[in-house]
Amino acid sequence: MEVKVVLCNCKGLCPSFKETDMDTLLFDIESNLDATYAVLNAQLCGQGGNAVLRDVLRNANDETYVVVGACAPEAQVKLFKKLLRETGFDERRFITVDIRNTNNEGVIARLKEAVQQVAQAE
Repeated sequence: MEVKVVLCNCKGLCPSFKETDMDTLLFDIESNLDATYAVLNAQLCGQGGNAVLRDVLRNANDETYVVVGACAPEAQVKLFKKLLRETGFDERRFITVDIRNTNNEGVIARLKEAVQQVAQAE
């Protein structure tokens, strides 16, 4: 199983990320989570963010899970449904995690929980 983590911080403007240190978060993920890839984009739902996510999905293999940490999971599913169809990425391996309203430790805990659930399901 390969895990790639893609994060969004809503342009750095959303107050729900005020406790999260985005400057150190990727290092924290790489240090504390068994992920082969971690990237942060300021606006995944924007054109540039979509391009990043599209590349991650296209370069994934059948063992890859893409964990997206951003806003509400329901919103993420709606925002990225077109990209999933376009790339043919299996939606069951696209894991959405709400990383708002916490700090780096909380983000790591939420991501770990999501990865553990995936690993147990395999």
